Amino acid sequence: MTRNRLLIPLVLALGIAAVGCAMPRISVYDDPLSAKEHLQLGMANESKGDLEAAASEYRQAMHREPLARLYLGNVYYGQGRLQDAEGEYRAALERLPENPEIMNNLAWVLLRRGVKLEEAQDLAERAVSRAPNAQAATAYQDTLSAIRAARAVPK
Repeated sequence: MTRNRLLIPLVLALGIAAVGCAMPRISVYDDPLSAKEHLQLGMANESKGDLEAAASEYRQAMHREPLARLYLGNVYYGQGRLQDAEGEYRAALERLPENPEIMNNLAWVLLRRGVKLEEAQDLAERAVSRAPNAQAATAYQDTLSAIRAARAVPK
């Protein structure tokens, strides 16, 4: 009996110590999807009108896919979150400084917000000069014309 009386407090003490000193568990999340796959899922969700799901996918892709910032900006624009859209377009332009679509979209958001119209005009002019095709050039020219009208600057 004496031996058992000594073991019980020892076992209890060890059990309490083990609980108090448990090692933290580290879980490593291994995303099975590539950034491009997240980007494609975001685009699919966006085309179905599920903007929240699209935004989630774009956020998962944006650290490795610069275009995800552009697309996230488009989602924010569609939600009326113009300041957030501006932030995403600026981040996208930082990583893809020659992309005319980003320039155009940022210019349009600045126009819609009614801020930094001189910068907006510069961006729109650069977008027009870098347009990859006639259809894009027409869209970018529309943005530029709207900005010039807002600034009352002649062509």
